[in-house]
Amino acid sequence: MIDVARLAGVSQQTVSRVVNGSPNVAPEVRDRVETAIQQLRYRRNPAARALANGRTMNIGIVSFGLAQYGPSVALSGIADEARAAGYATNLVTLGDVDRATMKAALEHLVEDSVDGIVVLAPVDAALEAISGLDAGVPLVVFEPGASEGTLSVATDEVAGAELATRHLLDLGHETVWQVAGPSGWLGSEARLRGWARTLASAGRVTNRVISGDWSTRSGYAAGREIAGNPTITAVFVANDQMALGVVKALADAGLRVPEDVSVVGFDDVPESQYYRPALTTIHLDFEEVGRLAVDRILHLMRGGEADPLPRVSPTLVVRQSTAPPSRTP
Repeated sequence: MIDVARLAGVSQQTVSRVVNGSPNVAPEVRDRVETAIQQLRYRRNPAARALANGRTMNIGIVSFGLAQYGPSVALSGIADEARAAGYATNLVTLGDVDRATMKAALEHLVEDSVDGIVVLAPVDAALEAISGLDAGVPLVVFEPGASEGTLSVATDEVAGAELATRHLLDLGHETVWQVAGPSGWLGSEARLRGWARTLASAGRVTNRVISGDWSTRSGYAAGREIAGNPTITAVFVANDQMALGVVKALADAGLRVPEDVSVVGFDDVPESQYYRPALTTIHLDFEEVGRLAVDRILHLMRGGEADPLPRVSPTLVVRQSTAPPSRTP
């Protein structure tokens, strides 16, 4: 930094202000400093910076379920936002979630001297495992389906299920069946709550839930069951991968989507618009989840209070897989 200051003809403090993005630098001076930085190929020393500000500039992440769309996109959002703020990320992926493995993961990250930790494990077991554990550094949790006023980073999955179910009822379907995700996942439970609450408020029948495991294969098995029940005209599927399997099974059984059965998915994966037919689904901005998580952890690291966070709201994306019923159940 001293060499840059000498070449640009400014003080070391001015170079520091330019490097740290301070607005209190004249444009002409900023240009001279940036030119000197390029000529000298100057790079900040992360270790020296950490010693100067008392931080390691590392954020730890404990993750589970990265094979699923939401957590994987949220992880990408965390990494991008952390990098933009000058932080590296240290990832620990769990194959199973219990108190012992969660405690070990947190201890591993603390031993690696992270400045804060984000827990990206959207299952009941993760919430139970971290309850009462002291990480020793600021901790932020991703909690899909959390109620309003939550201190966690949350997506409003209940509202998303309500949007999907209401859309099908508004089209004229008598009731809506659900292909649910696996038990123990916070998203599965929230989507069940929103679906059941919407049917109850409309005075409609709540039928037996057909269970899946998030995979397209389980969606196909559910679709075969749906195809064998002529009373079903509308289905809300708890994620888009299972919805793909449902649509394929219905087609294999000689049923048309949406003429015979309307299908709504959840997550709005990039491929859903290219399904045949294009899938009506619920969109959630999981990259925003990552941004919120990093904003909150940086806020806590600066000594800020853990105030309630706004939840990420869903939107309904209407495509070609839903229509009014063409037959009476």
